[in-house]
Amino acid sequence: MQVENRKDEVPFAYYQEKFAALDPAEAVSRVGECYKDGKFSLALLGSSYTVTHPQAVITPAAALPVQTFLLRWLLEGDSQRDDGNYYTFRELPWGEVYIQAYTGRVLKRSAFTFGTRLLSFAAACEKMGAEKLQAGDCGYRFSFLPGLKMQLILWEGDEEFPPSAQILYSGGFAALTAEDRVIAAEILISTVKANMQ
Repeated sequence: MQVENRKDEVPFAYYQEKFAALDPAEAVSRVGECYKDGKFSLALLGSSYTVTHPQAVITPAAALPVQTFLLRWLLEGDSQRDDGNYYTFRELPWGEVYIQAYTGRVLKRSAFTFGTRLLSFAAACEKMGAEKLQAGDCGYRFSFLPGLKMQLILWEGDEEFPPSAQILYSGGFAALTAEDRVIAAEILISTVKANMQ
C-alpha cells in the first residue's frame, strides 16, 4: 500500500508494521480480546470488528482513526489498569499538557453538537445501548471497548450560558496516550452524532 504523507494514513501504516510483530498471546493477556484462527475479535461502541494478524486487515471497513485506534489498543492497551474510577482528560497522563487542544477538539465540539439537542442526544445514546447517568442535564456511560468505558455528560445552554460538556475516562485509558484519548472521544462524538440522524 502506497501511503501519502497525510495525517491519518501515515500513523496507520506505522502501526500496521508494528502490529505485524505483535505476539497475539501477549496482547490477549493485556487486553482480554478474543484471538482465534489468526483474527482478533473486538467490539467498539457495540460494533463488531475483526483484525487479522499479522496483516492488520480490519473488517468491516472503518474510518482510519477507528482502525488506528483498534491497532493501538491491541499494541499498547491494558484492560487490567481499570481501577473502577473515572477521570477527566486532565487527570490522566499528559492531560494537563494537551488540555487546551482537547477542550477545543472535544469538549466544545460535544457541547455545541449535543448541548442544544438533549432529547435527540438521549435517543441516540439509548439506541446505542448506553447506560443513563444521573449527572449534568443529560449523561450516559458507554462501553467503548471491553476494559474501556467513557461517560459523556452535558449541560444545556440557555440565554445566559452556552452549553457545556465533560467526558470522563475509565482507568484503562491511562495505558494509552493523550492523543489516543482524544481520538477515542472524537470516535464517540461522531458515533453518537451518526445515531442522531
